[in-house]
Amino acid sequence: MRKFQILLLFFFGSIQVSYSQLSPKEVAILKNNLIKAVDNSSLTDSLYLKLSEFKNKTALINGYCGTLEALKAKHAWNPYNKIKYLKQALKTMQKAINMDAENLELRFMRFSIEHFTPGFLGFSKDLDVDRKEIIKHYQNRNFGVANDELIKNVARFMIDSKRCSAVEVNILKKFN
Repeated sequence: MRKFQILLLFFFGSIQVSYSQLSPKEVAILKNNLIKAVDNSSLTDSLYLKLSEFKNKTALINGYCGTLEALKAKHAWNPYNKIKYLKQALKTMQKAINMDAENLELRFMRFSIEHFTPGFLGFSKDLDVDRKEIIKHYQNRNFGVANDELIKNVARFMIDSKRCSAVEVNILKKFN
């Protein structure tokens, strides 16, 4: 639980959102509320409803929606609903990645969702693909619009995940 809160704090505290759909004030509120949503199912629901109302969602807004769907899975008590929300979260994340496959932030969002999903459920099929894509961004120093804080926090999370090879950890350590 605490690890997931720290992950969201690192991630949402440093990402940039498309301002064409959210004002800077709304972005700041969203970032703060996403951290709180980890432990608050009603806040998760209200944030999800707000974002899902956007027409022509950007890849990043879809990524937020997918993350909130994953939080809905976390908050659900019924195992059937947990699985349903998780499946939807991964479907939404795939849609976001299809829209912007080179986006480090989206790859990281999906990686973190799958990282915290129990492996026996079989929903962690993109961990290797996303890990390799994230490492490629670090090798090529291709971070798009990601700021320095996000770059550092993703590197730290990837190292701490224990899912990277020794060579990959060495690449990431340059940014940690």
